[in-house]
Amino acid sequence: MFKHVTVDRGRRGLLGAAGALILQAALQPTAASGQDAAGPKMKIGIIGAGHIGGTIGGLWIRAGHPVLFSSRHPEDLRDLVARLGPLAQAGTVDQAIAFGDVVFIAVPYGALPQISKDYGKSLAGKIVLDANNAVASRDGAIADEVERSGIGVTSQKYLPGARLVRAFNTLNYRIFEQEAERPAPRLAVPIAGDDQEAVQVAAQLVRDAGFDPVEVGKLADASRFQRGAPGYGQNVSAAELRQKLSLAP
Repeated sequence: MFKHVTVDRGRRGLLGAAGALILQAALQPTAASGQDAAGPKMKIGIIGAGHIGGTIGGLWIRAGHPVLFSSRHPEDLRDLVARLGPLAQAGTVDQAIAFGDVVFIAVPYGALPQISKDYGKSLAGKIVLDANNAVASRDGAIADEVERSGIGVTSQKYLPGARLVRAFNTLNYRIFEQEAERPAPRLAVPIAGDDQEAVQVAAQLVRDAGFDPVEVGKLADASRFQRGAPGYGQNVSAAELRQKLSLAP
């Protein structure tokens, strides 16, 4: 399904050092007004260039971030890249991971074990935004695991070295497309992660895409906005989402 990749340790060290510099820059304040955003830009690799990956990647490009979309068949992404302009590229999954200071994964949840097998080592140490949803009729037994353990904990199990943040999983891509940068109050996007620096980077990328981040808690708390949970499918403002989830204002 996905090709195996062997990662050179020295190269990983260099990528890690570069990622640390980008992380430091990313935590500086940035503007949140589309192409006028004045803050540092992050290179983003996307695994899964479907509706969610293509839509959110396009919003990041609009904010000035270079994005490399990946597929098992990168040639199929030519129209997407041409439409999104010079900051968009297409390549393999290997290339997206190597390119990205941040990696965004938006695939059917049943693909996660294979991604772990093929790319887990190269994703180790990376900030990874996980937008995948488990659907029993499509994804099989792993959806049962998500119901038992929670989706954040399950994703971290399959990507144990990644600096994982759950984000962009709660709404249809059309809503993200239509509601980005809407007049205040902006649409809320819940996020959760165990690595606080990674959570801050994810929060900034949520703002850059045109939404307001709502920090729900640790990865264990991501179950509060997984599919079927109270925080899922909420087309509301940040204040409204915090109220629905009984979070501090």
